[in-house]
Amino acid sequence: QVQLVESGGGLVQTGGSLRLSCATSGLGNYAMGWFRQVPGNVRDFVAVITWPGGTTRYADSVKGRFTISRDNAKKTVYLQMNSLKPEDTAVYYCARSRVRYQAVVSEDEYDYWGQGTQVTVSS
Repeated sequence: QVQLVESGGGLVQTGGSLRLSCATSGLGNYAMGWFRQVPGNVRDFVAVITWPGGTTRYADSVKGRFTISRDNAKKTVYLQMNSLKPEDTAVYYCARSRVRYQAVVSEDEYDYWGQGTQVTVSS
């Protein structure tokens, strides 16, 4: 059974940090991504990491503040978020891509999604 379970969201002040985790099972070895969505808006790409972890890619809005990583032994993907801003407030989703070695950014390239975790940054 394929599962992705996000955790680590919450309420944080501007300038604070959070680390999101995405525990996976049954997914195989693929590139993994993080997306975020504000109600009423489309889901936006945040970051992606290829299999087994050699390449990462970030949205311009989070570059230099967020870091994606993966622990393949634990089958877990992380998103370390530093210097958080109110505009980072969203529901964050992790997802499995259909490819292994390409850092894909389009939502269409992902086939399995977690349930999402809320991140709220207060000003």
